[in-house]
Amino acid sequence: MSAGGTHAGAPGPRHIAIIMDGNGRWAARRGLSPSAGHKAGVERIRDLLSACRDRGVEVLTLFAFSSENWQRPPKEVELLMGLFYSYLRKEARRMREEGVRLRVIGRRDRFSPRLQRAIASAEESTRGGAEGELVIAADYGGRWDIARAARELAEEVAAGERSPESITEALLDGYMQLADLPPVDLLIRSSGEQRISNFILWQAAYSEFYFTDTLWPDFDESELDAAIAAYRRRDRRFGGRGEGGVVAGV
Repeated sequence: MSAGGTHAGAPGPRHIAIIMDGNGRWAARRGLSPSAGHKAGVERIRDLLSACRDRGVEVLTLFAFSSENWQRPPKEVELLMGLFYSYLRKEARRMREEGVRLRVIGRRDRFSPRLQRAIASAEESTRGGAEGELVIAADYGGRWDIARAARELAEEVAAGERSPESITEALLDGYMQLADLPPVDLLIRSSGEQRISNFILWQAAYSEFYFTDTLWPDFDESELDAAIAAYRRRDRRFGGRGEGGVVAGV
């Protein structure tokens, strides 16, 4: 995830986002408990982070826990929170040594005080990382993100700090999570589902989507390479015109 790099001389992507799906099905197919699937999924993150760094990806954003995931069975939620805590405690030192900065986006007030402290500690200890960035979206929802940004602007208008006419798409963009990072070039979802499930709705406006049937614990370097290769074959025109005057699709 060294800044500015490319793999094999091809362009980008600079920023990859992944919806990590399929842990439960992976475990069920092996006659294991759901907890085994979630643990295998967490282990996959370390390998993928290293693979992204080797391929010049500057930012990796992972959808770890959505705002809707609180509706899952309490025991499963408790397990996921425990795995998140353990991951932060175990991996922060490794990321610091490798120069990777960690950022967690989403609400935090619904997490336990212990988990909130672990998040803050991991972010602080890796703050100086300049070789890439890992973003973990936890208790995050795309609609929440947009509503939060709109509320901040509304408060500024109410306080007389700006006029309603000053609010533009570009201004709102600056209030969104990830605003200071490169745009999300490639959005990957594992396990065969073809939806983005309320993940980075604003930021994915012009992302390339890649869906794979591979379950998340089996998503290895070869799967990452296949996704990157598919991305590099795309003609990214952002709603503009293609060569020869043909109107490009949006």
